[in-house]
Parts: sequence; structure tokens; C-alpha cells
Amino acid sequence: MVDLLVFGPHPDDLEIGLGGTIARQTAAGLSVGLCDLTAGEMGSNGSVEERLAEAEQARVVLGARFRENLHWADRRIGKDPEQLDQAVVFIRRHRPRVVAVPYWLDRHPDHVAASELLTEAVFNAGLRRYPAAGEACKPEWICYFFINSRATPSFVVDVSDFYDIKRQALDCHASQFTPPSADGAVATRLNTPLFRQMIESRDADFGVQAGVRWAEGIVVREPVVRDTLMR
Repeated sequence: MVDLLVFGPHPDDLEIGLGGTIARQTAAGLSVGLCDLTAGEMGSNGSVEERLAEAEQARVVLGARFRENLHWADRRIGKDPEQLDQAVVFIRRHRPRVVAVPYWLDRHPDHVAASELLTEAVFNAGLRRYPAAGEACKPEWICYFFINSRATPSFVVDVSDFYDIKRQALDCHASQFTPPSADGAVATRLNTPLFRQMIESRDADFGVQAGVRWAEGIVVREPVVRDTLMR
């Protein structure tokens, strides 16, 4: 059983959108599990072995209890009917209180497909009669985080004290973020300075709006209940 289970379509996605929050939760003593759906084998740079090793390095930096890879085929998320049941079984096995998945609007089709499939999997995991292995498990809610996109968040998490850890976790994914060089790495959207600028400008903007240095935005579908109007 874990307090928080975070899903990323590819290694590095969950660090991009939720690295600071993960670090904050683990520092607070919460148990956090990470799951990459694919090994990102369709990416222009980095081998599967490199990407799995980088993901594990980032897990250590973030302090998560575990990181597993479901080894779904990259660029085929949502295409195999078995994936839904595999996700249900995974959720039931780890019994999270909260599940975090990518926001449903994103430039990358895999991120959109993952959001839709995982939303359905969380719902199905809580159905006692849904025919998948494991005892029914109903997480408290699903939190959606941004990867390439942004929208008005339902709330933000102040990650100011953990932003250097987020940067360190991103740096673990050297095959994706190191600028192209003579060793064969090719230029991509990820390994230009503009991509890191996009991440940090978004987190800084959410922070400014909340009156803190750095924040990560979260979207939930339900109203957020508070006890008072007092801030």
C-alpha cells in the first residue's frame, strides 16, 4: 500500500510535471510509488537500458519507495485491450490513497491516451465485480499533472524547498536532456534549453500566482472542500 502512486507515459514525464511534489511528499514521510508505462523506446535518443537506469537514478533522488515499468509498447498506449486490465491489477496491487496521472490535454498523443486509460483504470479498480485480479481498491481521488501543457490548476503545491531536487531528478535523464553532441545524440525538443525553460517558467508562474517561488499545478475534477473562507 502506498499513499501516492504516480504514473508517467515515458521515463522522465513524471519528473517534468510532478518532481517537486513527489520530493515534498517523500520528505514528509509519505510512501510514494512511481510507474512508467513504457521505456520510451521510440525516443530519438537513449537506449531502453539507459532510460531504465536513468529512471532508477531519479527514483533514488526523489526518495520514492519503488519505480516499476510496465513495458507497454511506446506509441501504442491504449491500443492493446490488455493494457486496461494490467493497469487495474497494478493499482489493486499497490492500493494507493491517491493516484496522479497526466493531464488529459497535451501535444503528445501518448500523454492524452495515458490520461484516458488510467482514469478508466482507477475507476475500474474500485469495482468489486470488475473481472481483474486483486481485491477492489478505490483511491480517494485522481490528480492530473501537466507535462507539455498547462491550464488553470485546481490548486498548486508549493515546491520551493524541493525545486533543486526536481532539477537533480531531471538531470538524471541525461540521454534526453543533454544537448546533442558528436557522440551521436540528435537534436530534439527536449534537449534544447527552451524545454527546460518551459518547465521552469510554468512552475515559476504557478508560484508567482500563489505567492511562492516555485509551484506545480494540479487539476482535479471534483470541488476541493475547505472548512473556511479564511486563507
